[in-house]
Amino acid sequence: FFEVHDAFTISEIVIYEMLGLAERGKGASLLKERTVWFDGSHPVNVSGGLKAKGHPIGATGVGMLAEVFWQVRGEAGERQVKDAEIGLVENHGGTGATAVVTILSR
Repeated sequence: FFEVHDAFTISEIVIYEMLGLAERGKGASLLKERTVWFDGSHPVNVSGGLKAKGHPIGATGVGMLAEVFWQVRGEAGERQVKDAEIGLVENHGGTGATAVVTILSR
């Protein structure tokens, strides 16, 4: 599963392509096909994403990492992704000036 920087809707779709989940120009198809939905094969932003959390700028990355940490430990409550053993966090700043990908596993 994935937690990605979605401060802007288009960002999430472009990140699908950047991470190789979809071919360039085809990211939106993952939404239509439910691939990235909570019950899809590659759940994305089960936390609700940055917009749902108020995008607390300086704390954004830490919040995303906390979600993945709770998920891989099986402690995410009603947001728990079934059999979550590996989670990826993609965070960026300055509209692509900096980017970090972190992978956590059990």
